[in-house]
Formats: sequence, structure tokens, C-alpha cells
Amino acid sequence: MAETWDELQLIADGFERVYVELEWNSRPRAGLADVGGRPHYFQGDDRDDTDAAAEYSVWPASDAAVELEREQWAVFVRWNERHEAGTAGPETHPGHGGIDDRYDELTPLLAPYRQTPDGARRLLGEVRFGTGARYQVEGPDYWFRWRLPRLQLGPA
Repeated sequence: MAETWDELQLIADGFERVYVELEWNSRPRAGLADVGGRPHYFQGDDRDDTDAAAEYSVWPASDAAVELEREQWAVFVRWNERHEAGTAGPETHPGHGGIDDRYDELTPLLAPYRQTPDGARRLLGEVRFGTGARYQVEGPDYWFRWRLPRLQLGPA
């Protein structure tokens, strides 16, 4: 099990909240998190799991996108609570479509916001886990600390 930190320590160490997880594959791949105190989308391209920090494209999320993302996330979290309680099977996951009308309505509305724009910043994201349930309406149980990637120098 990963080491966990309480919220005050995470904040003191410069970590910022994650609001929505859009993709996880051995580590966070895409979602919505604070970067410099403001919500941003993040999208990781690096599939190498050996580094402590991974490189992500990040771009600002509008207030409208944040509201819609958090609404869709809450639908997922409610489903996950039922799933973990054994009252909902994986076939009822709202992402399958045709399960939850509002989730389905939100999916095409959110698609344009989730596209990495030209000029998105590249940052390294270091993950730490907080306490609490894996998935909560406030966000998943991990936080990010962002920094600029090191300049990669090639052969002269």
C-alpha cells in the first residue's frame, strides 16, 4: 500500500488537489487538478512507469468545464460506492453509456474541453496519496506537485 499524507502536510509540501480522474493506468494519466491554484486538465503521454514524476500536458479549465466535470465525476463516485458495496456490477458503470442519462448528456459536452490544445504547457507531476476513500466527490485520493521538466540535452 502506498504511503499516505494528511491534507495539511500535502498542502505544506506544495501538493495540489485533484478533482477528477479521467484515466488511470498504473498511475494518473488524465484528469482535472489544480496547477498553481487554478483548475487545469492534465494529460500524460509517458507510459514509462519507472520515474517518480511523469510528464504531463496541462491547460486551464474554464469554470463551465470544471462544473460539468465535477457533476459527471459525482455520478461516477455514486456508482463506485454502490459497486464497492456489492449492489452494482461492472456492467452498470455509467461510462458504458445508456446507464445514466445525465452522464451520457455530459460526455459530448465535455469532449472538446478534454482535447489537448496547441501550446499546452509541459510539467512534471509528482503524486502523493492522501487519506480517505479512493474515490470521493471531492476528488480521488491523490494529489500532484507540479514542476518544470529538466532541460534535456542531447549529443552535441
